Parts: sequence; structure tokens; C-alpha cells
Amino acid sequence: MSELKIFFNGAMVPASEARVSVFDHGFLYGDGIFEGIRAYSGRVFKLDEHLDRLFDSAKSILLDIPYTREELVEAVCRTVRENELMDAYIRLVISRGPGDLGLDPTRCSNPSVIIIADRIALYPQEAYQHGLELAAVSTRRPAADVLNPAIKSLNYLNNILAKIEANLRGLPEVVLLNHRGYVTEGTADNIFIVREGELVTPPTNAGILNGITRQVVMELAREQLGLTCLEENITLHDLYTADECFLTGTATEVIPAVVCDGRIIGNGNVGPVTLRILKAFREYSRSSGVAAYKTGVATA
Repeated sequence: MSELKIFFNGAMVPASEARVSVFDHGFLYGDGIFEGIRAYSGRVFKLDEHLDRLFDSAKSILLDIPYTREELVEAVCRTVRENELMDAYIRLVISRGPGDLGLDPTRCSNPSVIIIADRIALYPQEAYQHGLELAAVSTRRPAADVLNPAIKSLNYLNNILAKIEANLRGLPEVVLLNHRGYVTEGTADNIFIVREGELVTPPTNAGILNGITRQVVMELAREQLGLTCLEENITLHDLYTADECFLTGTATEVIPAVVCDGRIIGNGNVGPVTLRILKAFREYSRSSGVAAYKTGVATA
């Protein structure tokens, strides 16, 4: 396989030649934003929605993106094409750029814009067939008035600390609570439970990222599958006693969970509502999106 090509400040460069300054505040302080995006069958899924969130995050932290939306659309598609990918995970990163060793973001005049397109598989296929085992961890999700989760920033230390707990327990994913003890999300996934045929997911003011896949699942559930979908605070008791549970995320898609803290969720098998959601999401995600290839098809 040929070396990946990276979009780096307007140029396509081999991955081995992509260089970020040691004075870049994205490296020094996690000062920047990003989006994880998927492409299926040569189409970039929900690109407009991802760019909406990217520009909202940038506005919130007073970061000027040096490209228009149209230029970023083309840059994302170009990165997919240059790597001859039909199915891809795309990471769009914008850091504050090089500055000095101080915190002051006004010392950074040239943001760094990086786009990576590659393949990803967070979980093995059998996990989608049999479900994940979860556990609640001691790491808490910061309150929204401390660090607003709507800003998809480069500072993921909170998630990493929770992932360390997951690794120490030998688990693929864990559940983070907020300062009030309510369920928020996983290290990289939103959480849904099924209760008496209805979907329930934590509200955005619980301290969660309003995931793009989360939004798609809620829309599909309501409009295509005729399911009620509620946004309510969820306790661990609610999760333990749910009929079904599943997680959603750009890289994850939709994956069932069947155990949490040793409690079997439902009957311990992947539930029928989860299977309907997973089927509907896969059909929808693979039949819509922005075409990355204007003519011809990829060879990979």
C-alpha cells in the first residue's frame, strides 16, 4: 500500500513529510478543534453537519479558519481521492498554529489545517454481533459551565483518562457520569437505552457532545422507524434495568452493549430495536453524502 497523503495547509504531502511546529499551540496546549468524518462508497457522510459544528467550535474559541466552507469541502474530498479510498475515516484538524511558549492565542497568526483520510475499525465485527461489556468509571465528564462539550476541541485528556480506566479493566468502552451522577457518554460514543420500546438518550445539557451519528439515529428512529426518542437524564440504575443499550459515534457507527458493571442488560443479547436502528443507519449512511469522486471511481 502506498504512503498516505495528508492535506497540510493547502498542499498534499506524504504522511512521513507532514510536520507540525513544536511551537504550534495545538501541540503545546490542545488549542484547536477537529471533526471525525466518514466516507462510504465514495461519498462523504453528513459533511455539511460536520462543517457546521467545526465552524461553531471555531467561533466559540475565536479561531479564524483560513478556508471557506466550499474550500474545506473540496479539501476533504480531495484527500479522499488522493488516497484512492471509497470507505474512509477522515480527521479534519485545525489548530491555533505556531506561536510562542505563552498561552496567548493572539500570538498565533497562522492556524494549521490538516486533513487525514484512512481506514478505521474501533471494534471487531463480533462486537456488533454479540455486544460490548461496559463499566462506569471514576473519571467524570466536566460540567458544561467548565468546558462546553459542544466545542469539539483537541483537548481530549478527560476522554483519555477514562480510556486508561477502560484499558486497566480490560474493557473496550466505559461510561462516564457527570458531576450530578447522571450518565453522559462513553470515551468516544453517545449512549442510548431502550425502555419499553422507546429510545432514551442523555440531553445535551447533561454534558455530552451532540454527536452527528446521535442526531442521525434520533431522526431515523422517529421518522423512518416510528419510534419515540426521548432526551432525558439517565442514571446507572436506568442503564442496568434497560431492555437494550447501544452506543453511537462516527467511528463506531451503532454498536450494542449487553453488560454494564456486571449487570446483564435485558436478556444479554443484542435486542430487536438495536438491530433495526443498526440496519437503518447502515442503509442510510451508505446511500447519501457528498460525492468525493466527480468522475470515475477509486481503485482501493
